Amino acid sequence: MKTNKFLIQIVPVMLAFFAMGAVDLVGIASNYVKEDFNLTDTLANLLPLMVFFWFFALSVPTGLLMNKIGRKKTVLLSLFVSVAALIIPYLGYNFILMLISFSLLGIGNTLMQVSLNPLISNIVSDDKLASTLTFGQFVKAIASFSAPLIAGWAALKFGNWRLLFPIYAAMTLFAFLLLNFVSIKEKPYETKSSFLDSIGLLNNKLILLFFLGIMTHVGIDVGINTTAPKIMMERTGMALSDAGFATSVYFLCRVVGCLLGTFILARFSIHKFFLISVIAMAVAMGGLFVFSDITMLYVCIGLIGFGNSNLFSIIFSKALQSMPERDNEIAGLMIMGVSGGAIFPLLMGVASDGLGTQSGAVMVISVLLVYLFFLYPVVRTKKQA
Repeated sequence: MKTNKFLIQIVPVMLAFFAMGAVDLVGIASNYVKEDFNLTDTLANLLPLMVFFWFFALSVPTGLLMNKIGRKKTVLLSLFVSVAALIIPYLGYNFILMLISFSLLGIGNTLMQVSLNPLISNIVSDDKLASTLTFGQFVKAIASFSAPLIAGWAALKFGNWRLLFPIYAAMTLFAFLLLNFVSIKEKPYETKSSFLDSIGLLNNKLILLFFLGIMTHVGIDVGINTTAPKIMMERTGMALSDAGFATSVYFLCRVVGCLLGTFILARFSIHKFFLISVIAMAVAMGGLFVFSDITMLYVCIGLIGFGNSNLFSIIFSKALQSMPERDNEIAGLMIMGVSGGAIFPLLMGVASDGLGTQSGAVMVISVLLVYLFFLYPVVRTKKQA
């Protein structure tokens, strides 16, 4: 009975993680929009900005909203907004409508990421939290991996890559309906916090460092997501429909990394796994500076995906466990760090336009990696905030 109850609760939550993965279609979509409307890298990277800006603006308010209406209701609201966002590009297609769609996608995903991760803490024990979050990231990565493949298939077979959007809208609606009928008992939350109280948690050194860690992780994630096809086109002369496979390689390796991480994090040292992951990414990043061979570029992109696959779960769980009595507010702050997906890709676009090569974007990502090495001793410590 206990196992059945767990499955009934965890399945719709994991479907919501799949719906969360819709946010990563911004990478391949921005490349198609750039080609369709003949945009510069800087202008095309406004699309990720429109998505990830809302993580900065709404994450903390969402944490406060959770205090009032609960985590499950906040997840349901996020799924509803995401469905609306995913319908728009299929109904009409111009640059303004895409900005509106991606803004709504960012709002829905902000609500989802703030509420869905801590909702899991009502289902699993603390010692299983990191591994369960990683499994959720594994499910999310499946959606992320599938997006470029679906877009390429739709473009080649039907001449309309935007068929991607109604497919993800249907999956998101299914997650909404299933979760709506599932009962999840939420832990009572009695702390009364204001916006300033939540932001004030950044005065805590550990919380601040974890916040910057999330920014860095997502900056790398979105940066590679959007830049990988451009690197393949620049170095090998591929067409976009073929180069988009590089994004799928990245997310396929994230899928594999998340799946392995689900078991590794449940049994082995978190901080050692963190260090190995960052070292693997650093080696691959060096390769992106020098290789022009298709196979080697795929290997480097895949290795970055594998290394980056578990960092979110590690950092997020460490932050939640550092101050469990303030986990709603901390969840909001950590997801506010996802705004790194707005800031850093824009800098990558500026750097690439300025240098006239995608090596400019790789340089920005490399700087972010340096911070992850700096964060390693913080992940290793057992000291509470």
